[in-house]
Amino acid sequence: MMTRRERLMATLEGRPVDRPAVNFYEIGGWNVLAACDDPDEFNVYNDPSWRPLAQLAEEKTDIIRMVGPIWKGRSRRDAAIGTRSETWREGRSSFTRTVLTAPGRDLTSVTRRDPETMTTWTIEHVLKSVEDVKAYLQLPEEPFEGDLDVEAMAAGERELGEAGIVMIDRGDPLCEVAGLFSMADYTVLAMTEGALFHRLLERSARRVHEETETIAREFPGRLWRICGSEYASEPYLPPSLYAEYVNRYAGPMVRAIQDHGGYARIHSHGNLRGILPHIIAMGPAGLDPCEPPPQGDIELIDLRRQIGAETVLFGNIESSDIETLAPAAFETKVVAALTEGTAGEGRGFVLMPSSCPYGRTIVPNVLANYETMVRLATGWGG
Repeated sequence: MMTRRERLMATLEGRPVDRPAVNFYEIGGWNVLAACDDPDEFNVYNDPSWRPLAQLAEEKTDIIRMVGPIWKGRSRRDAAIGTRSETWREGRSSFTRTVLTAPGRDLTSVTRRDPETMTTWTIEHVLKSVEDVKAYLQLPEEPFEGDLDVEAMAAGERELGEAGIVMIDRGDPLCEVAGLFSMADYTVLAMTEGALFHRLLERSARRVHEETETIAREFPGRLWRICGSEYASEPYLPPSLYAEYVNRYAGPMVRAIQDHGGYARIHSHGNLRGILPHIIAMGPAGLDPCEPPPQGDIELIDLRRQIGAETVLFGNIESSDIETLAPAAFETKVVAALTEGTAGEGRGFVLMPSSCPYGRTIVPNVLANYETMVRLATGWGG
């Protein structure tokens, strides 16, 4: 029997495995079990109902722990441009207002945290108009400086041991830029002000590409997750803009990672059919979360046929099904995912949900459905 680390690495390398890997995404992707002891009122994981699920992830799943780079000696742009923020409470909710002082105007964003959900809601976005964008582009760029703390990421890898692997988690330039807007303002600007939108993406890319090259070179051979693709998928943007906004800026990240022996996984929720040729053109080593219809628009078996044998597929379990389906109905979904994910020619498949619950309470049916994923994957093909 393979160790969990061996199984994941064999999957990424296209070698035979003893069974399909099973992963709970953020549960295990973050060390939720350690968070169960954190008494912070905004930490949903300290509810006792979370502990059995967190233990299941740590003890029985093929862990892919998300890590981010730490830069020693890096100065922040915020101090140079007069960024200021304030936090206040309204009832049980916490709000934070952040203000960037740009030429001729203040650029303001507001976020909200609630104790019952593990989510930060952005209720006012920093950019709201073309004039805001032009002012933002005049702000000093965050310089690329400082030394990468490789030891911090390596320590997380050593802590995991044979339980799994680490995954460097990074947004592409589109992920950074689109998040500055509401979805309505983002889609309008991206479709009507292409030249201006490219200036935002190029500004982000100058730092993101240099950071990616440095991390890939100094911490080679690891799995990466690149987020942002879904912002350019349907129904938000037409597939014709995907190559402009994703391939042009995420493509160099994929190449840098894989030039240094790493594995670049594209993260793209929702519809894939229209953008799949562009994803294939980037040549990623992996794709997630491969959502089934109706959340996505392509069945897993068809996705495998179209994307080819060199890409590992992660996912195909919809998180809403985990939370809403009775165990018997959910088992049917898992069997279908495992059947299609392991059928025919393909580099590999990792059974994985599209996300994880973000509420404070894990009800018995939800835990039972996660247990079903582990039971079926560990017994598959045996």
